[in-house]
Amino acid sequence: MSLSAAVLSAAGSSPSPSPSPTAPTVPTFQDAQERATNAASWVEENWSTWLAIGLRVLLIVVIAAVLRAVVRRAITKLIDRMNRTVQAVDGTALGGLLVNAERRRQRSQAIGSVLRSVASFVIMGTAALMVLATFQINLAPLLASAGVAGVAIGFGARNLVTDFLSGVFMILEDQYGVGDSIDAGVASGEVIEVGLRVTKLRGEGGEIWYVRNGEVKRIGNLSQGWSTAGVDVTVRSGEDLDKVRKTIDAVGDRMSKEEPWNELLWGPIEVLGLDSVLLDSMVVRVSAKTMPGKSLGVERELRWRIKRAFDAADIPIVGRPALPAEEAAAGDPAAGVAAPSAYASTTSPQSLAASPITPPSTTK
Repeated sequence: MSLSAAVLSAAGSSPSPSPSPTAPTVPTFQDAQERATNAASWVEENWSTWLAIGLRVLLIVVIAAVLRAVVRRAITKLIDRMNRTVQAVDGTALGGLLVNAERRRQRSQAIGSVLRSVASFVIMGTAALMVLATFQINLAPLLASAGVAGVAIGFGARNLVTDFLSGVFMILEDQYGVGDSIDAGVASGEVIEVGLRVTKLRGEGGEIWYVRNGEVKRIGNLSQGWSTAGVDVTVRSGEDLDKVRKTIDAVGDRMSKEEPWNELLWGPIEVLGLDSVLLDSMVVRVSAKTMPGKSLGVERELRWRIKRAFDAADIPIVGRPALPAEEAAAGDPAAGVAAPSAYASTTSPQSLAASPITPPSTTK
């Protein structure tokens, strides 16, 4: 027996193995009971706070949803009332001309969509911020970041924002609508679609123009109110003006009583007077107020009737068309011949000066 064993046996104890440092500790029943008791006490202490936060969030969400529904319903009723107000003037001539079903539909749809989107964004955005504030989240960094992001987006998409805002104000102010003939500066034609960013026009040749609302600096609406038909009649300077006026007045009276010109003409056909007086001719100006967009047709018909009336009254119209190129060339046979040159004659001074000098002959 060794010395250490002898010492241990003399002391009356036996050696015990040392615990391993990597061995897991097994929780006892008392530890689990203590942890459960702490969790229960923590829940008991904070359940009222959780309940208050949950009820507050639920109340905010319910109020936001109800307010959003009420506002959207009010906007829809407002748009419907606007449509009914416009329909009340459809029986009149002016109301039927200025407003049509497609224009009302697109305008009300665009206005309603914009107002509903803005209302939803404001209400739901405010509700989201209130919910975050309920959880005691600091909103200052979030608002600052949103402000910086908004400024960056505004600078990057400023053209898009400009187009959108311009389209909103154009629709709200009813500057033009579907069916109107407008001159937008960059393009002109009949409006076939009005959008918040782009207006679609149909040109005179059938082409379709897409005009950005932000690029429009001025708009001329040719379909609202009335139009003016103007015709210039050129006669000889020695013609009897009273006879000319009487003939044109007779044409105007007859035309204003016939279909469909009696509906297109909104005023009498008037002879305004002499527009210009030259040595061999003078121009008589004729004007009439017409239905919007119908001035060209009235002008063509008025020229037709005035020409026939002048032929019947033996009043010649001064002016002739330009001669065709073939007739102009046939009238001057020497037009294609070049001018004679001075060098063509051997006795001309220019020809003698240009002749080479012959060297003198040498004798041997």
